Amino acid sequence: MADTPVLDLLMNMNAAAIEASSLDPQTLMLVRVAALVAMDAPPVSYLLNLEIAGELDVDADQIQGVLAAVAPIVGTPRVVSSASKMVRALGIKLDLEELEAKAPAV
Repeated sequence: MADTPVLDLLMNMNAAAIEASSLDPQTLMLVRVAALVAMDAPPVSYLLNLEIAGELDVDADQIQGVLAAVAPIVGTPRVVSSASKMVRALGIKLDLEELEAKAPAV
């Protein structure tokens, strides 16, 4: 397994945010996705948050609902950009999983 101190720190920060929030975990992740869209976040931010959301059983319909809800506020170009970045993030995840599968066992 690779040494990933920054990713580990980000995961721990996200776990602490989930614990500290009064929102239920699914709602918290949907709010975070909305914030990522508003910020025009990079794909890696979506990768991290969508992975956590998936672990919390947030589904694609809920993510699409968030995109539809924020579109009138952030605008169509931002939503399209965000959707594209989510697709790239999922591609990054698949590439990483492929590399891990091919890596020799340690």
